Amino acid sequence: MTLESIVVCNDWQAISILGGVLGNLRIGVHVDSEPQSATDRLTRSKFDAVIVDCELQGAADFLRNIRSHPSCRSSVPLAIAAHGMGLPELSQLGARFVFEKPISMEQAVRTLSAARNLMLRGRLRYFRQEVDIPVSLTFANKRRVTANITNLSQGGIAVATAEVLDPADPLRLRFDLPETESFVEARGEVAWTDEHGHAGIRFTEVSERLQNNLEQWLAAKYFAGLNS
Repeated sequence: MTLESIVVCNDWQAISILGGVLGNLRIGVHVDSEPQSATDRLTRSKFDAVIVDCELQGAADFLRNIRSHPSCRSSVPLAIAAHGMGLPELSQLGARFVFEKPISMEQAVRTLSAARNLMLRGRLRYFRQEVDIPVSLTFANKRRVTANITNLSQGGIAVATAEVLDPADPLRLRFDLPETESFVEARGEVAWTDEHGHAGIRFTEVSERLQNNLEQWLAAKYFAGLNS
């Protein structure tokens, strides 16, 4: 579950420095020398970071349109500033971080370390942990259903149950987080069902404390997988 980056640049000194730092941060690196080939790659692959040299022809439009790619909506855009381009202009193009040439090792380490924290946050937002744990569902009419959670994310759960769940029904749910003394109690709604007894439940209300417990648990699982 390695983080991935794409560097759109033809300056091999910059590529060498950025590639070395990205590798040390355990971030995969793909290099494209011009925006057109990089655009094709974005339609096929997901990248956690997109680094663009704004001296390249078409770089400004490429940077501006990164988030239009479905696979890059949570990507962190970084810009290598072209001569005469200031921070306000690059920010308007969507850049979250900016490098200035010549890129020093110190600048690369500082900037990419900060960007990595945002990449991980983006991954965790959509990360789903496979589990097999019981959950109690209580509906507005007091009907109670016991189901098994098959995967878990910050925003909801997928369950397997022998009973039919109605997407129109709001519910309350409670389950214990494995290997901890923490639990999650939330209001939710059925987001989808299928004919095989599977359903997705979206959280609609969770206390800040319990949400933090869940996010910390998911982060621990994510990093365990990242380091394995």
